[in-house]
Amino acid sequence: MAGSITSKRDPVVEGRRDGPLIVTEDLELLDDLLRLCAAAGAEPDVHHRLPEHGDGWEGAPLVLVGDDAAARCRGATRRRGVLLVGRGQDDPDVWRHAVEIGADCVLRLPDAEGWLVDRIADVVEGVGEQALTVGVIGGRGGAGASTLACALAVTAARSGRRTMLVDGDPLGGGIDVLLGGERAEGRRWPDFAASKGRVAGGALEESLPELHRLRVLSWDRGDSVVVPPEAMRSVLAAARRRGGVVVVDLPRRVDEGVAEALAQLDVGLLVVPGELRAVAAANRVASLAGMVLQDLRVVTRGPYAAGLDDRWVAAALGLPLAGELPWEPALSAALDTGAPPGAARGPLARFCTAFWDRALAEGAVS
Repeated sequence: MAGSITSKRDPVVEGRRDGPLIVTEDLELLDDLLRLCAAAGAEPDVHHRLPEHGDGWEGAPLVLVGDDAAARCRGATRRRGVLLVGRGQDDPDVWRHAVEIGADCVLRLPDAEGWLVDRIADVVEGVGEQALTVGVIGGRGGAGASTLACALAVTAARSGRRTMLVDGDPLGGGIDVLLGGERAEGRRWPDFAASKGRVAGGALEESLPELHRLRVLSWDRGDSVVVPPEAMRSVLAAARRRGGVVVVDLPRRVDEGVAEALAQLDVGLLVVPGELRAVAAANRVASLAGMVLQDLRVVTRGPYAAGLDDRWVAAALGLPLAGELPWEPALSAALDTGAPPGAARGPLARFCTAFWDRALAEGAVS
């Protein structure tokens, strides 16, 4: 694998799963904060003044102090994670109150609602380093991108890593079918089509079908064929916050939803058969994907036309070579019996294992 993966994964401080401490007597502000906590999946501890026991203040993962209660919180132990929150116009003394209680920042609602929901949810979920996210795209139709995406996910899950496989191609027939799980219970893409705000990572993971030790977000058998960009952004961000690895099977076209997916990838794999027409088609796909995705690599697949090999294909596309997808003669028969790609310890599984070994080392994932 050429080069090293430049990870988009931002480290997030490990947090408790407890809810925040709220200190306020302002009922309207309290209603707002309770609503935001509910949106983040948090159950807060509400007080009108400083808790009598110091560990209530010091032990809370996050403290939200209403601007009406700032004076009552003077003298509290200085700590990180104290936010001074108010509604409407700024009080001219608000910054003085923030300094007096050692607040990290001052928030005004409703303007800061989105940021505050994210902050509460990060604390509640206790997320650490974000998932290494890999997208797979076919250079032409029938290139084998879905097969490789499944095999990568199955191989990662079999090694004990938290794994999520996301079907980003509504016209691909459903990646759950390739895994033999089209009847498995759980939510599908249409259930998330209206998602615009933050999606809780834990709730997302638990709601999806579990197949072969990995979670799968695929399509149902309905007519819906569109992932709005807001939904793609929210769902993939939630998946990435859970850590481990996320594999996304992507279509060859690039619409707004696909562009959102490409923007969240750490690396993309373009699967290209060793044919001149396939290379020409893949060049157009690479041009579109490359407008959003910085790290795009080629996975070639034989047999090759006369005069072509894996290095020639990569050079023709001007992309680094990630490897050659091996031919596995028993794959079709295995799929007929319900075994997913990568389940057998054959050439495909070895290719995927080698890929993850290199990618995870480059991305510094534990």
